[in-house]
Amino acid sequence: MQILTKYKVALIQNAIFETKQKILEGVAAQIRDCVQKECKVIFLGEFFNTVFETNHLKKNAEDFSDKNNRETYNLMQQLSEDLQIMIIGGLPEVADGKLFNAALAFNDGKLVGQYRKCHLFDVDIPGGITHFESNTFGQGNDYCIFDSQYGRYGLGICYDIRFPVFSQVMRDQGCQVLSFPSAFNQTTGPLHWELLNRARALDNQVFVASTQAARYYSDDPDYYQTWGHSIITDPMGRVLATCGSDPAVLIQEINLSLVDQIRKNIPTSIQKRTDLYQVSKGGK
Repeated sequence: MQILTKYKVALIQNAIFETKQKILEGVAAQIRDCVQKECKVIFLGEFFNTVFETNHLKKNAEDFSDKNNRETYNLMQQLSEDLQIMIIGGLPEVADGKLFNAALAFNDGKLVGQYRKCHLFDVDIPGGITHFESNTFGQGNDYCIFDSQYGRYGLGICYDIRFPVFSQVMRDQGCQVLSFPSAFNQTTGPLHWELLNRARALDNQVFVASTQAARYYSDDPDYYQTWGHSIITDPMGRVLATCGSDPAVLIQEINLSLVDQIRKNIPTSIQKRTDLYQVSKGGK
């Protein structure tokens, strides 16, 4: 497979509305606009197709095995095929009566990556946020790594980024770009969001592209308030582009040769003391 070393990517921090149809119409228009600007890879957020609230998540969850009940899946696939691009994004999945926090990757219309979130967001921060994702969603049990003409990609979702070994395993399996569709909150977002993205990029000498949907403002305490601030970071830990909480589109050129250059200049992977410590390469 011929690898395209230098190309443009887009992080679409899309607006959220009460209806899935209105959200998807807006996202489709934004994707087409990004392709007009020569973007080859599109990154969307976690639950980019729904309001982040339990009833909405359940209502908008899709059965990927049912062609008549996977509107978002079908749109991502069709746009990827029609526009000859790669699209990565997160959405609620229903399978065998269970809900999962999932992400999909389509390349030229082919499903190349399908992932269920492995680390569920169960936290209780006094005066901040209490959220138990495991009350609603089942847990994934595998990595998602795939090859494309844009390099080798690894996929996680939101809270997964807090676990360094999770990203390290994907880097050890050759990933050059990691993507974390996310929905950080107003408590941990200001403190940790940029720090974690830069840390994972620096630790693993990879590009990290993490998109969130725009903040959906509501006084209803059941509506999760996302942080936004989608971000793309280079293998030296430098922030290439970011934004605020409102709808935005980030377009950035990346050059995979930088990954090889930095790994050669700072060869941490071959300097590891595997006689003292070792990380399992579990998963597929």
